[in-house]
Amino acid sequence: MNPSELIFMMGSYQARFPVDRLYAANHMWVQQEGERFRFGFTAYSVRLLQDVYFLEWNVDPGSAVSAKQTIGEIESSKAVSNLTTPVEGTDILFNEDLLADPSAISDDAYGSGWLFSLKCAPQVMTPQEYVDHLASIWEETQRMIKGQIQ
Repeated sequence: MNPSELIFMMGSYQARFPVDRLYAANHMWVQQEGERFRFGFTAYSVRLLQDVYFLEWNVDPGSAVSAKQTIGEIESSKAVSNLTTPVEGTDILFNEDLLADPSAISDDAYGSGWLFSLKCAPQVMTPQEYVDHLASIWEETQRMIKGQIQ
């Protein structure tokens, strides 16, 4: 196993989580860049979403946001979902490149597929805490997935 990542098995799929960042319960990764924190979808959420076709922001850049605030909408091959913030923060900035081509969310989730950045003090999980969290909800997630298929 690569010491720079943790792996959670989603059936036969290996969801990989870099250990150089933190994780939120809403399946976003968090990485500090100077005074800002960058957020993006984890491999777990990308696997559940599958291919992303459309992304729209409904909050103005530079706005303050509250925890669990809807800031946009994402459409994938599996669902149309609201995008919400895992934490409160100020001066939200979006990855505008994703508006023209959201495929980076699926293709490079931990790199060019980042979603937004904030000035904040996030209350988030370590990589191991996040993998433990996934293990605790995996059975329920599988039931949800099977319910969508039927």
